[in-house]
Amino acid sequence: MAEKLTSHDIAKMIDHSLLHPTLTDAQLIAGCEVAKKYDVASCCVKPYHTKLAADCLKGSTVLVCTVVNFPHGNNPTALKVIETEAVIKEGATEIDLVANIGKICQGDWAYVENDLGEVSKVCKKHGAKLKVIFGVDFLNDEQIAKVTQICNKVKADWVKTSTGYNYIQDKNGAPVYYGATDRVLKIMADNVAPGVQVKAAGKCRTLERVIEIREKFGVTRVGAGNTAEIMEAAREKLDGAGPAKKVDASISTY
Repeated sequence: MAEKLTSHDIAKMIDHSLLHPTLTDAQLIAGCEVAKKYDVASCCVKPYHTKLAADCLKGSTVLVCTVVNFPHGNNPTALKVIETEAVIKEGATEIDLVANIGKICQGDWAYVENDLGEVSKVCKKHGAKLKVIFGVDFLNDEQIAKVTQICNKVKADWVKTSTGYNYIQDKNGAPVYYGATDRVLKIMADNVAPGVQVKAAGKCRTLERVIEIREKFGVTRVGAGNTAEIMEAAREKLDGAGPAKKVDASISTY
């Protein structure tokens, strides 16, 4: 018989997203308070917010997760290494690294492997965890599978679908993104090696969706901006804590 899920199980899947371009220091501090209230896995923050987040989260079990080369992955490898070293020094214990999407699209797999591998070495040296962000809306199935296999080789800790900020155009030319679809998550889940986990980011906005992808694809982390909404639903539906409280939406495109 499957173990009954609790709201704590859901909380420890959530990387609370605090990445909006206009996010202020005050909003960052408020977001960290939300993360502490629900005891989520981490706060996912911009590089310059790393130290502030570390200070805010000190004494809690919520980790500091910092994005590197966000959101497009365009910096040369040497700069990614420097950025990773810098944010770890300021308190990050998890790194969400954007892969070089252009190099993936052209199939320069040696470059991609070296690029991810060099950052992985830095993370291993300092005991930090590495999540590699693909930008799946730009990629086909074969590319997603190949990058997952490279992540296995460089010993990443997670493969992650999206940044939430990499839009493509629909048939009418309007900006759109799809994020963590079942198709993408299945490809990742089918190709990860033992010990490499899957993080879903992009449109994982309800408790029902979080539970669904946990059960179907073994997803262990999700990126979410509306953490309070998800957690209030979890407390109501999983813990029997009474009707979910209405909460203000966080500033995020996730």
